[in-house]
Amino acid sequence: MTVNCAEQFASDNYAGICPEALDYTLKANHGSAPAYGNDDWTRRAAEGFRELFETDCEVFFAFNGTAANSLVLASLCQSYHSVICHELAHVETDECGAPEFFSNGSKLLLGKGEQGKLTPAAIDAIITKRNDIHYPKPKALSLTQATEVGTLYSLAELDAIGAIAHQHDLKVHLDGARFANAVAALGVAPADLTWRRGIDVLCFCGTKNGMAVGEAILFFDKALAEDFDYRCKQAGQLASKMRFIAAPWLGLLETGAWLKNAAHANACAAYLAAQLQQIPGVELLFPCQANGVFVQLPPAVGDRLRAQGWQFYTFIGVGGARFLCSWSTTRARIDELVADVRAAIAAVPRPA
Repeated sequence: MTVNCAEQFASDNYAGICPEALDYTLKANHGSAPAYGNDDWTRRAAEGFRELFETDCEVFFAFNGTAANSLVLASLCQSYHSVICHELAHVETDECGAPEFFSNGSKLLLGKGEQGKLTPAAIDAIITKRNDIHYPKPKALSLTQATEVGTLYSLAELDAIGAIAHQHDLKVHLDGARFANAVAALGVAPADLTWRRGIDVLCFCGTKNGMAVGEAILFFDKALAEDFDYRCKQAGQLASKMRFIAAPWLGLLETGAWLKNAAHANACAAYLAAQLQQIPGVELLFPCQANGVFVQLPPAVGDRLRAQGWQFYTFIGVGGARFLCSWSTTRARIDELVADVRAAIAAVPRPA
């Protein structure tokens, strides 16, 4: 059987395990260790997060982002509450109703905003739209950093959003599927993008940053973490051999690979965006601020690229293509993609 191992740009989930995560996984595989997170690897990883974020937060681990985001939102809300998020947020578009399922029905209230970002005005409009008992009471706010279209909330934007959220007693959840990329791009400390900006809980993705599996859940407001371990267990997210989720995280944290990997992916995306913009007929849909490049391509160009074996998503709209770079992206493979895009554009008949 022939296996196509060529690097693709559909998702940073396509990348393999980075050396640092794999090395620590193999180290954790020597001998036995207590189960269900009562091991030294899990303790050290939790301490590593507290050191990185400069605060005594509660740390939990889950298998994936869907579970992490959904269980956190369920812990912040009762079934009659609601969660405010952007209309393009992953919890709305790609979680198959998991936030509603795990919260026993908490409703997602969708807001609009340019470049995939909520604004204080949009949030306030949703909060103040109704306050009668017939409407699900807003209780939490979910932000995505970097956003689903690859853009970033600035510190000032986060400050303004945090102020309006806490003014109305909303707890703030941050979906950090590409949080490392945001930190690398903005050049600030992780604390400056989270609890110092009013974020109450962060879901920090490891899979997109070089791990095989694993999400870290950090409660900066420790009171909100009450019984969260029971919620994880009930949802099937308590790993018996927890050290194999925690050890790769420790590898990323202790070596600094979490930030190095993100910076590399961001730099590759910036290079890809610059090269694609030099091709007539290719239009950048959103600013390239993290590790994603979103471009407008003629449908025929997308078809030709797929016929050549390229894989990418076009969920943004007709002709809108997303290319994501990862810790393992190479300049040579980017050049191959750009060359094929250029050739496909040249092959498309132009209107008379």
